Amino acid sequence: MAQPKQYTIEAFFFRWVLRVLIGIAAIAAALYVLDFAIWRMRVAAHGGMGTVTVNRVVAAELKDSKEDYYYDGKEDVACSRSLFPQGGVNACWWQQKHLEVINRY
Repeated sequence: MAQPKQYTIEAFFFRWVLRVLIGIAAIAAALYVLDFAIWRMRVAAHGGMGTVTVNRVVAAELKDSKEDYYYDGKEDVACSRSLFPQGGVNACWWQQKHLEVINRY
């Protein structure tokens, strides 16, 4: 009779970690695909995009690693009503938490 393979603790741990990482990647990929499908249905029904008003600030680099900031007004930024960024724009829930946009020159 053939004896079963004997695995070391390191090999067992490595295989366990690898399986967990593959599972997490598969769940994330499935969640992204589902989010994209729901977002496309919302866009088709004219409800998948939104806007958020953000403050624009221009940062000019000065000598000695200093910066000068200039307020550039408010601007409406397009966002997607989804869990992940879709359509080349950020998700609205994320954009609402980051209301200040800094352009560095």
